Amino acid sequence: MPTSVLATKLYIPPPRTKVVLRPRLVDRLTEGLQGKLTLISAPAGFGKTTLVSEWIEVNDRPTAWLSLDEGDNDLTRFLTYFVAALQTIAPSIGDGILGALQASPPAPTEALLTALLNDITTLPIQFVLVLDDYHVIETASVNHALTFLLEHLPPQMHLVITTRDDPQLPVTRLRARGQLTELRATDLRFTPSEAAEFLNHVMRLSLSGADITTLETRTEGWIAGLQLAALSVQGHRDVAEFIRAFAGDNRYIVDYLVDEVLRRQPATVRTFLLQTAILNRMNGSLCDAVTGQQDGSARLEALERGNYFVIRLDDKRHWYRYHSLFADVLYAHLLVEQPDQVAVLHGRASAWYEQHDSTADAIHHALAAKDFTRAARLIELSIPAMRRGRQEVTMLGWLQALPAELLRNWPVLNIHYAGTLLLGGKTEGVEARLLDAERWLDATADTGDMVVVDEAEFQSLASSIAMYRAAIALTLGDVESTLKYAHQLLAHVPDDDHLRRGAASGFLGLAYWRYGELEAAHEAYIECMAHLQKVGFLSDVLGCSITLADLRIEQGRLREAMSTFERGLQLATQTVPVLRGAADMHVGMSALYRERNELASAAQHLLRSKELGEFNGLPQNQYRWCVAMARVREAEGDLDAALDLLHEAERLYMSDFSPNVHPIPALRVRLWIAQGKLGDALAWAREQHLSVEDDLTYLREYEHITLARLLMARYKRDHDDHAALDLMGFLPRLLQAAETGGRMNSVIELLVLLALAYHMQGDLAAALVPLERALTLAEPEGYVRLFVDEGQPMSALLEKAVKHGINPTYARQLLSTSGKAEDKPAGKQALIDPLSEREMEVLRLLGTDLDGPDLARELTVSLNTVRTHIKNIYTKLGVNNRRAAVRRAEELDLL
Repeated sequence: MPTSVLATKLYIPPPRTKVVLRPRLVDRLTEGLQGKLTLISAPAGFGKTTLVSEWIEVNDRPTAWLSLDEGDNDLTRFLTYFVAALQTIAPSIGDGILGALQASPPAPTEALLTALLNDITTLPIQFVLVLDDYHVIETASVNHALTFLLEHLPPQMHLVITTRDDPQLPVTRLRARGQLTELRATDLRFTPSEAAEFLNHVMRLSLSGADITTLETRTEGWIAGLQLAALSVQGHRDVAEFIRAFAGDNRYIVDYLVDEVLRRQPATVRTFLLQTAILNRMNGSLCDAVTGQQDGSARLEALERGNYFVIRLDDKRHWYRYHSLFADVLYAHLLVEQPDQVAVLHGRASAWYEQHDSTADAIHHALAAKDFTRAARLIELSIPAMRRGRQEVTMLGWLQALPAELLRNWPVLNIHYAGTLLLGGKTEGVEARLLDAERWLDATADTGDMVVVDEAEFQSLASSIAMYRAAIALTLGDVESTLKYAHQLLAHVPDDDHLRRGAASGFLGLAYWRYGELEAAHEAYIECMAHLQKVGFLSDVLGCSITLADLRIEQGRLREAMSTFERGLQLATQTVPVLRGAADMHVGMSALYRERNELASAAQHLLRSKELGEFNGLPQNQYRWCVAMARVREAEGDLDAALDLLHEAERLYMSDFSPNVHPIPALRVRLWIAQGKLGDALAWAREQHLSVEDDLTYLREYEHITLARLLMARYKRDHDDHAALDLMGFLPRLLQAAETGGRMNSVIELLVLLALAYHMQGDLAAALVPLERALTLAEPEGYVRLFVDEGQPMSALLEKAVKHGINPTYARQLLSTSGKAEDKPAGKQALIDPLSEREMEVLRLLGTDLDGPDLARELTVSLNTVRTHIKNIYTKLGVNNRRAAVRRAEELDLL
């Protein structure tokens, strides 16, 4: 987007007069600063924008301004301009977010908005942001984003929205909370005294009191009607008779009065007004190009001076626009008087914008002119840059506006169309676009009708088709087709096309991963990462690092996984600002430290990840952070907090091409089993149609191991021999499948479960055999929690292992850790029912000024969980408020 366009969108229009015409409303706007949102909602012509600009002149808070248009329905574009507006207040605000908006894959919107909100909270000042003409916003994604911002808006910021229609925002909720100030049409209408001030001083008329009353009554204080009436009155000798002559509703009045204004203009001015009505914004040069006249700048300045509904868009008086109501009527007159000229005028505007490097505007006018060939040419040339800017919504709108019969002959546009649909998460219609592109690769095809503008993209047509078909197949879970198209892609792509070769290797890796062929997947991803690194796609390189480490973890090679995360972190922190994947590296390292039982380090890495995320809107996969923290809370014994975090993880989960081999519901079931909620766990197993008779696949391996844990829990609780029989037949099958696939992480877990199952049945000798193998495999990689999390039954087995000389050093180390986990120190508590570690953490925070929601955020749990902890603390300490709790804790030397 050219700098001139950005400047006009962020320009705060000055008040039309030095006199504040509606001081009563200015006072209401100032009073509204106590809340979060001021909503000014009224039809066109009620002076919404003018009122806000007048208020800004007397308001002492810094103000940012963003004028919205239809193009801002693209979420990426909206957020880009939103941040740019904020940067007029604080230049560094949101810097990391602008980069993350263009990253691939795009960061989750809420993660970006959270980072932006955190930036805002650091500002030492209070300020106002105005979103003008919000009625143009129709997409749910933008409304959802603004809703999220409003619900978490820091006290530093106040939002003002002007709109013709009530927005799809939580207006009712804000009103109920007293956080909303509303001004509507009835508030905005001029009072008789305000109408008199406007007509006689601003419009420089000398109307009698009776004439003013008549005009005010006829227009019902509607400002646009009064302004048009004033313009019309200026040309009439019998003013009183003219005022008495018109009546009707607002639309009729506008049509009538604009006709009056136009009728009295010289032919050249009238032509200028009508022909420039096609423009959303205009300057002298653009007007000259459209009208064929030579005095555009002078005419715009004269119209502004004459109050002809021309609004200045910058301080230099370079860019202007018509009031939308005035423009609508002018355009209606143009359609009636010069219908044959409309397409010609749009075509001239398109040519001017193309010459001035404003491609989006050039495309808009080409489409309006129905010059689809010109539009298609511009679209084909612009899409690479638009894709880098993540403006898929805008691209899709352009492509959908082109006739189907034209598209069939533009192979490159069809490829872009397919890619845009896929990037938007849509698969319907993609294959049709690929087929339309593919037919031009037939050597026998008549290419006489084919149109290609981007020759380089056409040369890559076959490889692009294969790439998108591989993506579709992977999305549909068709692994064989994914492999086929990935190999086709490699066959068509030259060695130096690192981007596409990297994509092909990545697809191969993902396909192998779904099959459970982990080493082949790892090798393919190593190649993918090398190609991406050569073309500088470092954020994607870090995404590959996550996959490579995940694969090594599945293989039970934890130390290599840690090295992968450490190398990724080193790469991510070599740049300024830090790359967006740095936060993900910390999340991965946290999980590995947790397995080592270094819980403090695990928590520290998650804290560091969160801090990085506040600056660059990440981690990329936010749900992984929640899962990692849930596992830490589980290790600390706080299962309720762990479940809360898993619930949040499920809400944030975003499916991508990577196989979901550790589904969050299965993680939750394991916690239910630990809590004894076997009924809920059994319901899950039934819903998932899990059975010990299932064919075993890698993609369901984690769920099947969870089912085995459920069978073991049923046997322990109910002494259900049928469950035991199922379990002892199921575990060896699972073990063999995992060993065959080299999935040693699952192998170690299954060996542990098999040992516990034998021991549970009283067969110690049989139990020690799989336990010995599990210890042998686990020790070199530093496994701890996998054993310790099994609790007392595993401690009993480990004691037997030491007694029998089975890996005694490692077994004693695990026993030592297990003892610490089971006998958590109670400090100097003199309580019959001691506080848990988590309750102690909450107790320490009760001595601060943090309220309930702040405590929940600090502890990364829900407010309900905080309340449960506080209730338990009060019960154990025998108190009924937080001050008494802190005092009692100090008496017991707990703090």
